Amino acid sequence: MDFIFQNLAFFINIFVGVPALGFFFSLIIPERKEFALSVVGFVTSLTTLLSAIVFVGFWAAQGFQSINLKEVVLYQSKEYSFLIDLYFDRVTAVYLMVGAFLTFLITAFSRFYMHREKGFKRFFNTILFFFLGYNITIFSGNFETLFIGWEILGLSSFLLIAFYRERYLPVRNAMRVFSIYRIGDVGVLLAMWGSHHLWDANITFSQLENHSAVHQHVVGHSAAAIFISLMIVLAAAVKSAQLPFSSWLARAMEGPTPSSAIFYGSLSVHFGAFLLMRTYPFWSEQPIIRILIIILGLVTALVASPIARIQSSIKSKVAYASIVQIGIIFIEIALGLEMLALVHFAGNAFMRTYQLLVSPSVVAYRIREQFYHYEKRTQPIVGTYWKKWEYTIYQLSLREFKLDHILNKYVFNNIKKIGQFLSFITLKNGFWVFGTIYLIGVALFFNKGTIDPLLLDYLPETFSFIGLVMVFRAFGERKSPLLAWTLLMTNNFWSLLATTFLGELSIKELGFYLSGVVILGLAGYAILLILQKKEKNHFTLNTYYGHVYQHPRIAFLFLISCMGVMGFPITPTFIGEDLLFSHIQENQIFLAVFNALAYIIGGISVVRIYARLFLGPHCKTYHSTALKAS
Repeated sequence: MDFIFQNLAFFINIFVGVPALGFFFSLIIPERKEFALSVVGFVTSLTTLLSAIVFVGFWAAQGFQSINLKEVVLYQSKEYSFLIDLYFDRVTAVYLMVGAFLTFLITAFSRFYMHREKGFKRFFNTILFFFLGYNITIFSGNFETLFIGWEILGLSSFLLIAFYRERYLPVRNAMRVFSIYRIGDVGVLLAMWGSHHLWDANITFSQLENHSAVHQHVVGHSAAAIFISLMIVLAAAVKSAQLPFSSWLARAMEGPTPSSAIFYGSLSVHFGAFLLMRTYPFWSEQPIIRILIIILGLVTALVASPIARIQSSIKSKVAYASIVQIGIIFIEIALGLEMLALVHFAGNAFMRTYQLLVSPSVVAYRIREQFYHYEKRTQPIVGTYWKKWEYTIYQLSLREFKLDHILNKYVFNNIKKIGQFLSFITLKNGFWVFGTIYLIGVALFFNKGTIDPLLLDYLPETFSFIGLVMVFRAFGERKSPLLAWTLLMTNNFWSLLATTFLGELSIKELGFYLSGVVILGLAGYAILLILQKKEKNHFTLNTYYGHVYQHPRIAFLFLISCMGVMGFPITPTFIGEDLLFSHIQENQIFLAVFNALAYIIGGISVVRIYARLFLGPHCKTYHSTALKAS
C-alpha cells in the first residue's frame, strides 16, 4: 500500500513535466511547420489526459487520500524557506480532469480552426504555456507555488487576448485585463506575506487541514486572519470576474474563439473558486468572511444576469452568463458545499466551452433567421411603474452597470493623475535629487547605531514610498520609454534599501533579488536604445506603434527583459521578491502595501511599455492597417 502511494506521489511530476516539455518543444519548432506544432500540442494534452485518467483511477482505489509532495527547496535560511510544494486532493482531481480534457479538445479543434493563421505558432506556444501554468496552480501546495502558476496564467492571458496584435482593440483590452489581473496579484502577495507572519513558517495547504491548529491561530490573531482572508477574497473576485471586476471577462473575448473557450469560458475564470476551495479550511473559521463571499456571489449573479440577457455579442453573452454561475459557485463554497461546487464548476466549464466553440455557427444561423423571419413589434410600449423599473434595469445593463467607468475613475485614472502630477521628475533632476537621497540612505544604513530609534522606524516606509513614487511616475509617463524604464528599474533599488533597515540581508539574498532586475533591466534599456535609433520618429508612449511588424526579434527579446524586471518566475528575482516580503514585520502594514503596490503597478507599467511600442496597428502608412477589432 505504501509503495503504491509513493509511486502515486512521484507520478504527480508528470503533470507539470509533460506540459513544460511540450511548451519548450513548441518554442524550437519553426513557424512554417504547422503540422509539427499541432502534433506537439495534441500529444502533450493527450498524454496529460491519459495520465490523469490512470492516476485518478489508482488514487481513488487507494481511498481518495490527499497527497502532499515537498518537491524542491529553492532557498533556505535560518528564518525562511522557499519551496515548491505539490498537493493533490479531490479539488485538484476535478480541476485536473476537466482541464486536461478541455485542453485536449481545444488543441484538437485548433489544429484545423487556426490553420494558416498568421500567428499559428504563437497560439500553440501560448496555449501550452497556459496549460503549464494551469497545472502548476492546481497542484500548488503553498502560496509560493500557486503564485508561480498565477503569474504564468496572467501573462498567457495577455498574450492570447492580444493575439491579433495588429489590431487596436485586442491590444487595448489585453492591457485592461492584465491591469485588473494585477489587482488580484496584490491580494495573493499580501495573503502570502500575512500567512508567513501568522504561522511563522512557509505554511502549506495540507497543514490547513489541521482544524485545531487553524482555529487556534485564527482565534489568537483575529485581525491578521481577517486581513489574510480579505486578500484571498480580493484575489478570487478578480480572477473569477466578480463585482466590481466583472467587465474584464467580456473584454477578454477579443482573442481567437478557441482561446476564449478554454480561458474565459471554462478554466481560467474558475480559478477564483479554486483559490477559495483551496483555502476554505482557513477562512471558513470566520463567519464574517463567509457572509461576505455569499453577498459577493449573490450580488454578482443578480447584476450579471440582466447584463447577459441584453448583450449583442454572443461571446459577451456567454461571458456574463458564466459570471452568473460562478457567483452561485461562490455561494456554494461559502456554505461548505464543496462537492456541489465542483460538479457545478465542471458543468459550467463544459457548457461554456461548447457554447463558445459553436458560437460562429450560431451567429450565422441567427442572422439568417432574422433575415427571413423578422417580425415587427405589434404591442406598444406601456409606461407603467414596473415597466419604468424594467427599462431602467435594461439601460443599466446596456451600460454594464458602468463597471468599467468605476474602475477607471476610482483606480486607474487616479494612478495616472498621480503620475502626471509627478511629471517634474525627469531623467536629469531625478538622477541628482533622488540619487543624493539614496546615497544618504546608504550612509544612514551603515551608521544605524547612531540614529534615533524613532527615526529609524520610519526610514523603511520612507524609502519604500519613494520607490512607489518612481513607479507612479513611470505609469503616468507618455513621452520617453527610456525614462519610464529607468524609473521602474530604480524602484527595485529603493525597495532593497528599505528592506536593509529591517535586518541584515545576506549577499546571496541580494544576488537572488538583483539577478533578473539588473541583468535583464540593462538588456531592456539597450534594446530600447536600439529601437530608438531605428525608429526615432515613432518612439513614445502616446499610442501603439506596432513595431513587432518590422522588428519581431527585438520585440521578443524586450518581452523577455520585461519579464525579468517585473519579477516573473524566470529569474531568481521572483524568489527575491518573496525574500524581501519575509523581512517585513507584521506591524509594518504600510511597508508591505507600498512594496506590493510598487510590484503590481510596476508590472503593469512594464507591460504597457512593451504593448505601446510593439503591438497595435503599424505606425507606417505603407503597411496594411487592420480593423480596430475582429
